[in-house]
Amino acid sequence: MIAAGDLHQAWRALPVAPLSDIIGGGTCLILAPHPDDESLGCGGLIAACCAAGRPPLVAILTDGAGSHPQSHAFPPARLRALREREARDAVAYLGLPPDRILFLGQPDTAAPHQGPAFTVAVNALSACVKRENHCSAILAPWRHDPHCDHEAASLIAAAVAERCEIRAVGFPVWGWTLPDDHAVPAPESSGWRLDIARFLPLKRQAIQAHRSQYGGLITDDPTGFQLPPALLSAFETSFETFLQS
Repeated sequence: MIAAGDLHQAWRALPVAPLSDIIGGGTCLILAPHPDDESLGCGGLIAACCAAGRPPLVAILTDGAGSHPQSHAFPPARLRALREREARDAVAYLGLPPDRILFLGQPDTAAPHQGPAFTVAVNALSACVKRENHCSAILAPWRHDPHCDHEAASLIAAAVAERCEIRAVGFPVWGWTLPDDHAVPAPESSGWRLDIARFLPLKRQAIQAHRSQYGGLITDDPTGFQLPPALLSAFETSFETFLQS
């Protein structure tokens, strides 16, 4: 066990590394649990890959339709379409071609941890890896990120990495918001930091493209999700953190 505060300090002290040290010599597949996690956790890496002529494949695991369950103006089908459109806009800011994003359509807050739906997701992503010219890594949230869909994405990515014999890399999202005294059942992680200073303005644009998650667009659901300031501030930095899985 390790205190989250100590883990955060260790993450901030990870060595700065070039892109190839993190994802290997080829392209990579990024598995985001929801539309917005791709921009929050690794928007800078996506932009860096695109600038290097190695655009990643971005897969969105869930449909995002659970963020505003009581909205009448945005029932699930409309919210699902909106969040997909926001994700497409977000990655476009980062330089990703439109044919490099796909949506797996798993239910928000119910992504599979095992069973038939889990196998379907693993099969679909493994097929994507095999179609790539040279995919050397799959990226997904840190395995202890405190959200059920993030945990599911980490498990799916690990299964794909094992099947396809590629590198598995984690990136913290909600893990940055854990209280300092929260005990994490993991050893101090090793990994890298990527300098994204050059791409930080693009990352900001990508995050802001997810307008439905800021609270000003969908106003008829008082229980609706809103990106908290503590989470947003964690990504207002010139480095992104990537962990060896």
